[in-house]
Amino acid sequence: MFHSQIVSLAAIMLLALGTAMPASSNEMVIVAFGDSTTAPRGKLTVYATLVEKGLSAKNVPAKVINAGAPGNTTADARARFDKDVLAHHPSLVIIQFGINDSAVDVWKSPPATVSRVSRQQYEANLRYFVRTLRSRGTKVILMTPNPLRWTEEMRKMYGKAPYQPDNPDGYNVLLTSYAGIVRRLAHEEKAPLIDVYQAFVAYGKEPRHSVDDLLLDGIHPNAKGHGLVAELLLQSPNLK
Repeated sequence: MFHSQIVSLAAIMLLALGTAMPASSNEMVIVAFGDSTTAPRGKLTVYATLVEKGLSAKNVPAKVINAGAPGNTTADARARFDKDVLAHHPSLVIIQFGINDSAVDVWKSPPATVSRVSRQQYEANLRYFVRTLRSRGTKVILMTPNPLRWTEEMRKMYGKAPYQPDNPDGYNVLLTSYAGIVRRLAHEEKAPLIDVYQAFVAYGKEPRHSVDDLLLDGIHPNAKGHGLVAELLLQSPNLK
């Protein structure tokens, strides 16, 4: 009697597992790993959410985990990489950092004179993410950071050398080289690249368009900016 109850209970559990497993086993787990340009932002629908919705519309079962953290450099991200990325056992990780890494905090007293994270360490951190994920069979998409534009507040904080406050593109004098590192790293590691920086610049060159149209505050993408990033991601072969 007792043995038959155990068998019956086991059969029920197996049946429950059998009906639950297919949905989760077929689901693509994606982690969007980045800084405040990735992180949730109030009522704004960010690219991670748009990608999940876009995949659902294509009948692709996917869960997109937003692992964006405001203010993060790649050094900060490396400290939380195990917990916020690897612990989810993702199928794919989208990586976008650079704005905070490249920043020289000239507003401090005394003013900083170097970037928060050097170019060499930035590259080393990104390469570590890519190679660690690849060693686990996880796909990776690298994204360049989006370009920045001056606002009155940002000019007050960052409007001195090495930045160029009188140049419309002068907030990007350091960021451009960090974007270049991402492009080169993607080529060397044979990783898919979404060149967000170039896509925003190209948009701004169209008639009656401006990069400012894609930004909330000179730094973070607005709804249109996130829509553009999501569109580029959804076109990637890794998401089809």
